Amino acid sequence: MSDQTMAAGFATAFLDYAVAEGAPRGRLLSESGLTEQDLADQDTRIPVAAYQSLIASGIAFAGDTSLLLRHVLETRLETMSIVGQIVHASTSFPHSLDQLNRYSRLMADVAIPGGRDQFELVQEADAIWLVDHRPCDGSWMATEASFARFISEFRRSAPEHPFEMALEVSYAPPPHANRYPELFRVPVTFRAPRNALRINPIWLDVPFDGGKEYVFGVFTRHADTLLDELAARDTVRSAVEATMLADLHEGTLSMDRTARDLGMSRQTLYRRLKDEGVTFAQVHDDLRRRMAMDYLSARKVSVGETAYLLGFSEASAFVRAFRRWTGASPTTWLARN
Repeated sequence: MSDQTMAAGFATAFLDYAVAEGAPRGRLLSESGLTEQDLADQDTRIPVAAYQSLIASGIAFAGDTSLLLRHVLETRLETMSIVGQIVHASTSFPHSLDQLNRYSRLMADVAIPGGRDQFELVQEADAIWLVDHRPCDGSWMATEASFARFISEFRRSAPEHPFEMALEVSYAPPPHANRYPELFRVPVTFRAPRNALRINPIWLDVPFDGGKEYVFGVFTRHADTLLDELAARDTVRSAVEATMLADLHEGTLSMDRTARDLGMSRQTLYRRLKDEGVTFAQVHDDLRRRMAMDYLSARKVSVGETAYLLGFSEASAFVRAFRRWTGASPTTWLARN
């Protein structure tokens, strides 16, 4: 979604890494639309789309699609976000996972269907799986980086107890899949029905050496303040859009279900949207419009695939809607932009 935001610390860390790999700093900033001032404070919010553009530019200059994965495996979360400090001050892995879910928005806005936590530990027979409930959109970057971050932190902090055991991902092999054995070091199943990392069960019980109650309290108080600041800037419309995004491909979205996911009645949702000058249908239509431009501008999906992702039953219906939004067909609009 074009108005999703994230912590600037992640962009700063990736930018520094890409520059160390030989990419020109000024060009990366220019092509992403970011400035040095945008990245001066790791807690400053920047558009997720700008971060994605930064990654794409870095990969293009490096000529290596594994750049983001290598960056994640070689860097420390605590240098990018207060959430990393909280994780390292937690008492155990299950405790740190609770904090990661609680404060995940401080890292990036991620819409999870049904209001679930992004990460969940699931036991299957004698195996423990860390499941990522982020909606599967067929792309590899976010999922790859998400699991690589867990692996990176444990490799550095506790090499005596390997954390990762196997990986299942819903995407097809990326261009750098041949580097997975070297980088992930575990068997990987592509095109799986879920995104999940099998972990060493010892980490359900082993305490963290770094667990410090006072430090943990200091970090969480700061994080709670940041969450409150984000919530104060929220609107009902943005909450509805975040809920819609996960199910946009389904087409007709239920106002009753959205209201339930947001913990309010249909009547309350209707009234609060009306107070902001919009209707549920208008929010849905405008979200489709913005997402259509995001998908097509990236030039990674076809018109037909975009129609599916936005929940249109036929490509022709999407083309008609796109003409209504822009006055041009998708192909004509792409030729102009």
